[in-house]
Amino acid sequence: MKYLSRYADFAALKTPCLVVGIYEGRRTDAAFDVLDEASSGELRKILRKGDIQGNAGDNLLLYGLPGIAASRILLLGLGKKKDFGPRQFAQAIAPVVPLLEQGNMGQIAVILPETGDYYGMVREGLLAFDAGVYRFDQCKSEIEPPKRPLRQVSFLTHDRRHLRRMEKACVQGHAIASGSALARDLANLPGNICTPTYLAQEARKLGRGNRKLKISVLEEKDMQKLGMGALLSVSRGSRQPAKLIVLEYKGGKAGSKPIALVGKGLTFDAGGISIKPAAAMDEMKYDMCGGASVFGAIAACAELELPLNVVGVVPSSENLPDGDANKPGDIVTSMSGQTIEILNTDAEGRLILCDALTYTERFDPAAVIDIATLTGACIVALGNQASGLLGNDDRLADEITTAGTSSNDRVWRLPLWDEYQEQLKSNFADMANIGGRGAGTITAACFLARFTKKFKWAHLDIAGTAWVSGEKKGATGRPVPLLVQFLLKRAGVAD
Repeated sequence: MKYLSRYADFAALKTPCLVVGIYEGRRTDAAFDVLDEASSGELRKILRKGDIQGNAGDNLLLYGLPGIAASRILLLGLGKKKDFGPRQFAQAIAPVVPLLEQGNMGQIAVILPETGDYYGMVREGLLAFDAGVYRFDQCKSEIEPPKRPLRQVSFLTHDRRHLRRMEKACVQGHAIASGSALARDLANLPGNICTPTYLAQEARKLGRGNRKLKISVLEEKDMQKLGMGALLSVSRGSRQPAKLIVLEYKGGKAGSKPIALVGKGLTFDAGGISIKPAAAMDEMKYDMCGGASVFGAIAACAELELPLNVVGVVPSSENLPDGDANKPGDIVTSMSGQTIEILNTDAEGRLILCDALTYTERFDPAAVIDIATLTGACIVALGNQASGLLGNDDRLADEITTAGTSSNDRVWRLPLWDEYQEQLKSNFADMANIGGRGAGTITAACFLARFTKKFKWAHLDIAGTAWVSGEKKGATGRPVPLLVQFLLKRAGVAD
């Protein structure tokens, strides 16, 4: 999809479809008035008939209005004017994308409402369009795409002073959309295709032809030499060898400390010996969404040529039952030297992450963010609206919270008090890998905190936000928007 920011005479613009917003109660702004005047009042006559009230998601498609060069006018409900902003703009656009995609238009133009935040509206609007036209059909034998799908969306303003910010939003929004689409593609692939080896191959593809990207992959023998006993214990039950995938983006000054992103890459999680229930187990292909989001964020960095250094570390494995798989009660030794009693083999994400976090120390990172579909408890606590946030540094946590709000990819911080560490006590090892029934998201983060004492660290639990279930099942691409917004801010190029 191509996205443009343009100055235009709205009434004179030739386009298959011109989108103009109206607010709740049929309230209009200057753009509507311009079009109404050009049509000699016909547009407002139609509005008075009451077929559209301006509620969020309302829409009315009009043809052949006199005095207006556009072939079609789409009236788009924006909701309450006093509450309106970029997030509401995206929410208004999302329901009409299928209509526009199937409408044999090819390209459309969207007049931006007069809110002042032109950057935010363009970026969030772009992401809404891109998410709306996203299709995953790689595994279908027969594909039925729209006869004339949307190829171009232009965002319009009547004031040239806004163009610079709008163009910046297009560039940054496109990178976020591309990174999100990459994360969704990887996550939506089935486990028999998207194996740890496949992920490693995709990382190498990402690095081809880009001198700022260095890709390296550690094999099981390499991890064995490093003493990654926790990570390797998970892969023992699978015929697919584990991989530790490292993506180094070097866009900043030589020697400057990188931001490290560590993403859980469980390409399929059956739970191991502590096997999961059969219902919805197919969705456990999404247990690598954390790793997929690291791929997406690194891809966005490369597209934007951000002036900073970023390291992505993705431990990847499968978790399956087998004669050599972890058993409840087994004790393994992590790369850090700490021992872990495995009381539940389905709490494997923290086992692969803890060794990856220890490995990340060698990059002397300025900050580390790990991203994982780690606990069902996070879904119970926060639903699918916000990702869980925990960490050992308040300033870093505040940065991530702000980035989440700015990108409409929100988080909610949970406590990481020392008292919760008591739940991880083991009679036989340095710690257990689960902390009992209560506060499951927090005790999982407490476990990881034992491997992050040498750097500033934050943990994102994306179990509730990484994918949706049901009829519209599929990966969301979150938290790529949050991660890229955080990196834009750290690079000093955020709007």
